[in-house]
Amino acid sequence: MDKPDHMNILDSVDARTRLAGSNKMEILLFSLGSRETFGINVFKVREVTKTPKITRTPNMPHGVEGVISLRGNIIPVVNLALFAGLSDASASSGETMMITEYSRHTQAFLVHEVEHIIRVDWDQVKPPETRLSSADSPITAITRIDGSRLVSILDVEHVLAQVYGDTLVPEIAPVDNAHEATVFFVDDSLVARREINNVLDKLGVKSLHATNGREAWDRLQAMAARADLDGSPLSAQVALVLADAEMPEMDGYVLTKLIKADARFASIPVVMHSSLSSTASRAMGQSVGVDAYVAKFDASVLAETLRPMLASVAA
Repeated sequence: MDKPDHMNILDSVDARTRLAGSNKMEILLFSLGSRETFGINVFKVREVTKTPKITRTPNMPHGVEGVISLRGNIIPVVNLALFAGLSDASASSGETMMITEYSRHTQAFLVHEVEHIIRVDWDQVKPPETRLSSADSPITAITRIDGSRLVSILDVEHVLAQVYGDTLVPEIAPVDNAHEATVFFVDDSLVARREINNVLDKLGVKSLHATNGREAWDRLQAMAARADLDGSPLSAQVALVLADAEMPEMDGYVLTKLIKADARFASIPVVMHSSLSSTASRAMGQSVGVDAYVAKFDASVLAETLRPMLASVAA
């Protein structure tokens, strides 16, 4: 018997690695029982399946309906409607769930219905309006399809931080003379920017940031122009670039390609820091020339990846 369409929807995910550097993304559309349409990056979704029996256990975090057993693994089930601001949070309790992989952790998102995959240009994906971009909003970006239909793209980091709490930053030793170095980082997630700042503060480095790839490239170009004008090394302004992979307007893969193609940035390493932690995602990063790829969010791994690069600048 053929699988239902929504079960086949991710069959060709491996072929999507070709999107690296094309400034395109593929979004899986879904609903939570309201009129709104939501989306999630296909690379975060491992599979779409019918909801099996959910085992409800005591002392689960807020928003976790319980756990399921899937091919021998115990996976928590998160009710997305609770975090999407819907008045009827039970509306999402349908028969469909998305099994997602995020920062080497697996969880199921309970949804009302999954539609289909669309391909969009990142420059058509915009930051949310002010009313949607508060610290409590799970929406990281919006785009329009079919001329007028609005799609709200979920900030998975935000949702999981609300479920499990912010990541604790371990003790991290500062880099000697690191105050001489400045890290420029770019991430569209407020939660991620806060976590990155915590790590950089412990390393003792200065930092600048942008909230999407287009803003980052514009600011990096301005820095390079200033260095040319002053006759000073660009590395005095920015020692390292830390970039998310998926961002509105320009993704991290295109940003990395632009940096690597500009001789003025030849001595400045680019580290990709992404919740897309699969082997395919790492291969995508390597294909555009990143110097290192770090899965979100392990503060110790991030710190130890940056440490030797910053130490060489500070030396």
